[in-house]
Amino acid sequence: MAKARAAVQKAPLKKNAVNSGMDASIIIPAYNSKGTISECIRALSSQDFTGKYEIIVVDDGSTDSTAKAAEQCGAIVLWQENCGPAKARNAGARRASANILLFTDADCICQKDWLSQMLAPFKDPQVVGVQGAYRTLQGSIVARFCQLEIEERYELMESNKGRLDWIGSYSAAYRRKDFFDANGFDESFPKASGEDPELSYRLEETGKKLVFSPRAIVYHTHPDKLGRYFWTKFYRAFYRIRLYKKHPAKMSQDSYTPLVLKVQIALAYGAIACALLVPILGFLPLAVLCTAFIASTLRLTFITVGKDFAAGLCTPFFVLVRTIAFSLGLVAGAIKEAAEK
Repeated sequence: MAKARAAVQKAPLKKNAVNSGMDASIIIPAYNSKGTISECIRALSSQDFTGKYEIIVVDDGSTDSTAKAAEQCGAIVLWQENCGPAKARNAGARRASANILLFTDADCICQKDWLSQMLAPFKDPQVVGVQGAYRTLQGSIVARFCQLEIEERYELMESNKGRLDWIGSYSAAYRRKDFFDANGFDESFPKASGEDPELSYRLEETGKKLVFSPRAIVYHTHPDKLGRYFWTKFYRAFYRIRLYKKHPAKMSQDSYTPLVLKVQIALAYGAIACALLVPILGFLPLAVLCTAFIASTLRLTFITVGKDFAAGLCTPFFVLVRTIAFSLGLVAGAIKEAAEK
């Protein structure tokens, strides 16, 4: 791949003209990522793809040497005030030269065939968006469970025969025209907080075809401590309220969220109500709901035990932690959205 001369841009960018000789543009938003950005770019620079592609890093107002590290690895580097990854990705897309725009994150390491696997589905002219997959090399039991629950989501995606309404920006690709026709990522999302499924929802709602490419793999680090896992889930639920506010029909179902997860949250709210009403209702309703919750974890437990025995045995506990975090996050997000009206 020919390396473009890197330059830090500090002015707004107009949409670049398409370069017919460029097969793909890979865009990476980065904030204080000096510790990971070099390895990320090196992995992208050594792809087994034989066509021509460019790597664009958008420094989202970092206070460290992210931009310098990216420049030294041969990436095109843009700069903006700290505004969040949605705006950074859009800035990178405007600078991009290819008809296919790909996105990954500064802490992701792509396999050598990632680019080829991400581009392959675009042979179907109806496909406008592609979702890749996470893997991890971590040994922490918390991180291993995170990977197992993500794989449950991937199985759900595949059960939909590859038709999606959810693409995560850690491994994403879009046709340039459709991306800009949809006005890109919603910049009202201030951080990594649901801006990627929001774009997917808009594309899918207009009949666009989004697909899953499970062999397009990036390696990533998941939360490896229980506290970090809890707060990650809390904030995902917190910002999910904004996402559902924009797309209320998706509250009931999408191609990424298992229905059982929503049942577990409902059971948690019911259990809290029954606990408060024990003096009136007695313990039976609470016991019934707790039993139902445990039963709801069994399918995932059986699946995860078969893949990772130790992490699988902890599944009911992790699901409980996840459910508490989601339940609290949804309430906090709803309060915040109501306060901002």
